[in-house]
Amino acid sequence: MIKVHATKKLLAKLPVDDKGWLPDGEKSQPAAAPSPLSGWHANLLLLQRRNCVLLVHDTTRFPVFIPCLRKEDFAALDWHFQDTLMNTLLKAGASQEQLDAAAAQLSGLCFDSDSDRSVQGTMNQMKGDLEHKLWYDRLDVQELLPYSTSVWLADRPCTVKGHKDCVWPIKAMFALLDGLS
Repeated sequence: MIKVHATKKLLAKLPVDDKGWLPDGEKSQPAAAPSPLSGWHANLLLLQRRNCVLLVHDTTRFPVFIPCLRKEDFAALDWHFQDTLMNTLLKAGASQEQLDAAAAQLSGLCFDSDSDRSVQGTMNQMKGDLEHKLWYDRLDVQELLPYSTSVWLADRPCTVKGHKDCVWPIKAMFALLDGLS
């Protein structure tokens, strides 16, 4: 299970059951142990009147940006997350061992409404960067490619509460994956 702490705005759009599982989630394993890749925060962004989801890993600050979702896409958010995460890692230059380690740890998303203000601050910064990119480059949100946009967001330092140094999301995620393989 991959635990995702979603904002109330996103939870209102998701068709989750009382335990936080999507319709085709891991209902058969409600007590499944969390994956080492578990621990994400997710927010619903409204960019140019389009629903987009930004997920940020709690410890590495690695982002996954999923643009232009329709109502039926929210029920398949598991698939969108896994596809975007794996292709973002590939685009960021992950080795085959790292990709294999990530693929082995992927499982269903389980949502709750817990939050961490430090991660939410990182998500707000990334949202501001996305809005600036759209405005400055005069882009339509549909022109933002999810994999390259996620890599663009990950290729910058992020501060983490309780850590003296900045975290580089790509390097931190690769280090996490190296520890799993």
